[in-house]
Amino acid sequence: MFSRTQATTLRATRIPRIIGHCGRRYLAQVTDIGNIPTASDKPFRVPLDDDAFETYNFDPPPYYLETTKDHLKQLYHDMLTIRRLEVTADSLYKQKKIRGFCHLSTGQEAVSVGIEHGITRDDLLITAYRSHGNTYMRGASIQSILGELLGRQDGISHGKGGSMHMFREGFFGGNGIVGASVPVGTGIAMAQKYQESPNITVNLYGDGAANQGQVHEAFNMAKLWDLPVLYGCENNHYGMGTSVERASASTDYYKRGQYIPGLRVYGMDVLAVQAAVQHARDYIRSGNGPLVYEFQTYRFAGHSMSDPGIGYRTREELKSKRESDPIPMLKEKLLDWKTHTDEELDELEKQVRDKIKQAVTEVENMPEPQPTGDTLFQDIYVRGSEPLYMRGRTTYETYYY
Repeated sequence: MFSRTQATTLRATRIPRIIGHCGRRYLAQVTDIGNIPTASDKPFRVPLDDDAFETYNFDPPPYYLETTKDHLKQLYHDMLTIRRLEVTADSLYKQKKIRGFCHLSTGQEAVSVGIEHGITRDDLLITAYRSHGNTYMRGASIQSILGELLGRQDGISHGKGGSMHMFREGFFGGNGIVGASVPVGTGIAMAQKYQESPNITVNLYGDGAANQGQVHEAFNMAKLWDLPVLYGCENNHYGMGTSVERASASTDYYKRGQYIPGLRVYGMDVLAVQAAVQHARDYIRSGNGPLVYEFQTYRFAGHSMSDPGIGYRTREELKSKRESDPIPMLKEKLLDWKTHTDEELDELEKQVRDKIKQAVTEVENMPEPQPTGDTLFQDIYVRGSEPLYMRGRTTYETYYY
């Protein structure tokens, strides 16, 4: 494994150092990143933090990202949208318009956004229950996500899945059982290999699932068969209310694959996440088999809406962690690099707020599912593929499609 000192030495001739993220907000005080093109769609390189990666039997990604002004703006837009979506969900829940479980990803936006920009739509993704951001980034509309949270017929799962069970093409959920999605994602990658697909599966789970036996069994199978899967542990430092230090004998989750190479990524930096995932995709598609990534991130909210999030961590800790908020961190970089103006980014924030506000109005006018047997048995099978009937406990309960 490269230490930070070794990594710095290795790349000393490649890129100027920028202020790290250790214990404070990342201040992107790098003004000389070369000649930035005037055109918004012309590529150029931006540097990454020296402490962006820690490796385990694996060569690190480049410590730069090739991007464009348009792309940087899109990253900012996507994180803003997810943040506003989660803040809105919080408000609707407190108004009792959303019921049941609801897990917000406030603070973790850089992970879902960076991952999606590091893969393609033809790659596949599966995650656990903190999935609103992933659902949006996989192409779902804000209306379909909020509609699902409010239990409406036009929600992405027709009001039956709620916060934890959202799906769309290329996205296998949203899964409510801790750790259970990891073997499923491994099976998806096995299908890709069997079909000789050129794409990969991104298989996400939380630090709370990392100690489960089924996760390590999945690692073993993936390595045995060199499956095209990127395992990603979203380490937000708490499994419900239990800190990782109290739950895990080793918190180096990126080393948990043992015989699988790994990488720890600073998950509050969307640029680092994208660069790391692009690197993983190239590695896996070259036939090298699986990787285990750890995205070090932090959730500002509680575990779920029933958790105020302050009983097991101090207000001082929360205040300190908010200094590494991924959204203002990216904004500071864009302003420092002079790729965008303050006025331009403020206008983008206003557009996002207005878009979410309009979506709420539309969603509150969506119809609820009809309380009928037809609705109950709908979507057990893909529409159009239903059998003649669904057997009940007795012949009198048999439902005929």
